[in-house]
Amino acid sequence: MRIIFMGTPDFSVPVLDALVADGHEIAAVYCQPPRPAGRGKKERPSPVQARAEAIGLAVRHPVSLRDKTAQVALRALNADIAVVVAYGLILPEAILDAPTRGCLNIHASLLPRWRGAAPIHRAIMAGDAKTGVCIMQMEAGLDTGPVLMRAETAIGTEEITAELHDRLSAMGADLIVQALERLDDLPPAPQPDTGVTYAAKIDKAEARIDWARPAVEIDRQIRGLSTFPGAWTEIAGQRIKVLASRLASGAGPPGQVQDDFLTVACGNGAISLLRLQRAGKGAQDAETFLRGCPVPKGTQL
Repeated sequence: MRIIFMGTPDFSVPVLDALVADGHEIAAVYCQPPRPAGRGKKERPSPVQARAEAIGLAVRHPVSLRDKTAQVALRALNADIAVVVAYGLILPEAILDAPTRGCLNIHASLLPRWRGAAPIHRAIMAGDAKTGVCIMQMEAGLDTGPVLMRAETAIGTEEITAELHDRLSAMGADLIVQALERLDDLPPAPQPDTGVTYAAKIDKAEARIDWARPAVEIDRQIRGLSTFPGAWTEIAGQRIKVLASRLASGAGPPGQVQDDFLTVACGNGAISLLRLQRAGKGAQDAETFLRGCPVPKGTQL
């Protein structure tokens, strides 16, 4: 098929690669414009732009798709279909209607649960036992379109968002290839009205750990925000990111370290901190972290 691909972050790259490997013609790649990054604040292309240019695909990054000129330019591509995955721009009706067979979205949740911007983070933070990927026929509403295919996967009890992100990205790449091969035989299934939840964008204010909360909630917070933006606490006045954890036995005043191995008491129960990161440093497992930054039993976080 002749495809317009629309995506921006790392999550989208395996999907682009899968479409190319399956022999589809990529008419153009749409992604977010380069953004200032790094210490020098030089403009850096998105992962999708970098990958598309590396394999010789035409790249476009309009600031908006509401502009008539951008809409005419997209329609002129005469695409069969558009594949959209974590693009980051709202698609107006004129864009949704431009490809002959419309636009398909790869969404990283089991719709209608976790519509919106941060479905992977929210699934872990909510303690969901499973999640998955849906191939959805796009319409004007926010992730409201009918679903053509879905695939489920269990969420590991110690899995972090970064790990689940990579698994779902690979699942989405495999599923979209199947969906395009079977497109004529896939009846669109309307999403039910019950079970709708919204995955709001992660606010940095959610990242600070409140040790008075139950251990199970803090563990989900840590894993759900890892590796970005990263849940954090203060140890001896330093802000420390906590990137991995597991539930542990123990009790004590909330935030108090219970042993010499970073087991911390919570409002109910305790957790072990497994991976940490100091400002300006790389992430370290707990044993390595403690060699450079001792945290004795009784320390109050």
